[in-house]
Amino acid sequence: MNFIIKDEFFTRYQNLVTGTVIPYQEKIFRDEIPGTERSHAIQNFAYAAEMVETGSPSGEFYGFIFQDSDLAKWIEAVAHALALAPNPALEKRCDEIIHYIARSQHPDGYLNSYFTMKAPDKKWTNLCEAHELYCAGHLMEAAVAYAQATGKNTLLDTMERKAGHIYARFVTGGAEGYPGHPEIEIALMKMYAHTKNKKYLELAGHFINVRGVNPNFFYEESQRRDWCVWGMNTQDTEYAQNNKPLRELTEATGHSVRAVYLYTAMADYAMATGDDALKKACKALWENITEKRMYVTGAIGSAYEGEAFTADYHLPNDTAYAETCASIGLIFFARKMLELEKRGEYADVMERALYNCVLAGMELDGTRFFYVNPLEALPGISGVTKTHRHALPQRPTWFACACCPPNVSRLLASINHYAWGMEKDTVYSHLFIGGELDLSASLGGKIHVTTQYPNHGKIEYTFIPNGGGEMSLTLAIRLPGWSKNTEILFNNNKIEFNNNLNYAYITKKFAHGDTITLHLDMSVRQIYATGKINANSGKIAFSRGPFIYCAEGIDNGGDILHLSVKKDGKIETKDFDPNILGGITPITAEGYRAKDSGNIYSFTPPTYTPCEIKLIPYYTWANRGLNQMRVWLPLAQVER
Repeated sequence: MNFIIKDEFFTRYQNLVTGTVIPYQEKIFRDEIPGTERSHAIQNFAYAAEMVETGSPSGEFYGFIFQDSDLAKWIEAVAHALALAPNPALEKRCDEIIHYIARSQHPDGYLNSYFTMKAPDKKWTNLCEAHELYCAGHLMEAAVAYAQATGKNTLLDTMERKAGHIYARFVTGGAEGYPGHPEIEIALMKMYAHTKNKKYLELAGHFINVRGVNPNFFYEESQRRDWCVWGMNTQDTEYAQNNKPLRELTEATGHSVRAVYLYTAMADYAMATGDDALKKACKALWENITEKRMYVTGAIGSAYEGEAFTADYHLPNDTAYAETCASIGLIFFARKMLELEKRGEYADVMERALYNCVLAGMELDGTRFFYVNPLEALPGISGVTKTHRHALPQRPTWFACACCPPNVSRLLASINHYAWGMEKDTVYSHLFIGGELDLSASLGGKIHVTTQYPNHGKIEYTFIPNGGGEMSLTLAIRLPGWSKNTEILFNNNKIEFNNNLNYAYITKKFAHGDTITLHLDMSVRQIYATGKINANSGKIAFSRGPFIYCAEGIDNGGDILHLSVKKDGKIETKDFDPNILGGITPITAEGYRAKDSGNIYSFTPPTYTPCEIKLIPYYTWANRGLNQMRVWLPLAQVER
């Protein structure tokens, strides 16, 4: 099954990633952009190679202890880009980088530029903080993707030797421990799927099975060493995802990226092995996240302290952490849950996180990025005060800790892998993206998808059997929870369909040119939060299709703090405008603008003037200079 994207929305994004983002990030990794945070990630490997080969490198390591992982994600993005379209020059440059990585590997298979350069005597002594397994995992993911895209196995061979080294230490050798930052578990499952080497499945299972059995492991490890990276509290077991054995987990706690990376691997392993206890834990964790700890934008992780989940319904807007990587991890988790069980809710969340938080994590021109994605921004407070310093109101060009930008690159370059699923002769349409799905090898034909989604709600599937015959299959189309009235036509005639867990199942022998047309209700929906979320008490948010909307100051006279939405007021969808913010469909809502005395406190009530509140898709905010922004707006309960 191969899907080639061709539509207005995601073709633009994939062209942006391949044409702008990947070259820009390469320059970052080569330290070639003045005035931007230095990366040095490529040079780190070049120096590490010299260290391994001669013992005398010509320079020093620079950056965080996990600097290898940033470059690994970029290599994976390159691999997905090369799968989309050949680029010999880019491939050659990437091969040269891979050559540095391979040369930096030790004879026993160990590979890590930080420990090779700075602390060769401290390898494997600080699993809690040192990210050795995390970096290895990202390089393994890159290796699999690059081998699949190019047929070249240099990096894959290198990482298989590294995996062998890890297996020998933790399985054969019986060393205690597991990664401080889960990630390698995802990578090992990908290595297993690609190579069929059962040792990788066994190693992934080992890390899953031993995690949390001894919740004091990281503390005990810290007592055996005399060094640390950043003085992490090794007794905060929730942060480190080792508070209890994984099959006993019911609540998403601690560092949100670590959490969803771990849950992704748990779901993948449960699928591969038929582990019902692990599947049950994954479902409980999913429900806890999506029903009690997820923002309306698909963002997760509400606290700056620990980049973490906190408590049920604690979802502050202006101090939200909402890391871009966390929403990407939630997409990974959702995709694996879809493999465990075909439920539309998983794809709904995958779509929400993608179209809102992940896309908001990158400027429309592809050269600036958000690490944190707040749902409210107030210049002068956001990014300035101690409590809001993390919640920047404008995207920086890069970060010292640059996990998010290359993560966005690799996801968007590979989004075609998330749009469809398949089980036997049932083909699942998870995301509505235009293009061509090639099923020639399995079901004898292709499906062409034509759409202007997400700005319009018509999606048309046209069947092209090989040789002009027929294609016998079941097409299962997701029925989004936000579409109030959904209609499906076969050859322009309305049909009834079986709705099973929010998928419409249509079984036919499709002839050449047969079409199934999905009409989604793209009317504006008004969203109200449960009263348990104190930050949203008395407020309203708006969505249209997959997009959550927000108000920005530039569209509303510079000030949105005095705006409130009229209860039962008129809401209008404006025409799609290709000239605004890369092409959007704005909406407006009737509301009021308050005028107060200007004093910090007053005995005089404000006066209210009717006004029109202009709203744009959340993912496009902060692309027009410094602005106020709000997703949740006060709802005026009485007529003014």
